[in-house]
Amino acid sequence: MFVVSFVSNVLLAALIVWVGDLLGVGSQLSTTVVVVLGIRIFSNAAAIRRSLFHA
Repeated sequence: MFVVSFVSNVLLAALIVWVGDLLGVGSQLSTTVVVVLGIRIFSNAAAIRRSLFHA
């Protein structure tokens, strides 16, 4: 379970960084939005993993 969680979080973080780079996130407001959305995405991904793996 730990390995699956770790790998999925790494891949999700890389995706967020890549999209942020494409969007040219530079101002503090945009960075804050990306951080908040990132936290929500990680929370949702964790809930989906728990549901899929019945943990």
